[in-house]
Amino acid sequence: MDDDHDSRPETGDELRTRAVQRLRARRDFPGHVAIYLAVNLFLIGIWWFTGAGFFWPVFPIFAWGIGVAGHAWDVYGRGEPTEEQIRREMDRLRK
Repeated sequence: MDDDHDSRPETGDELRTRAVQRLRARRDFPGHVAIYLAVNLFLIGIWWFTGAGFFWPVFPIFAWGIGVAGHAWDVYGRGEPTEEQIRREMDRLRK
């Protein structure tokens, strides 16, 4: 459960703000993936044309890939907490 939310119900404006944030994140994700692919293909091209023996593009591919995976998790993997999860967390906090 997010620490920045208290137990009061959200207003219509707060829900709208959260909805807009989620929609923007979903809109921006394909662009992030496209830039990731374009830049890393460019780096692989540099590696290929320079004839370097060691495949050094693996480092930015891996590191940036972690960021892309985190972005994907944020956009698609994390759902809203279920009522059961909320109830359990509230019970835990009461103790």
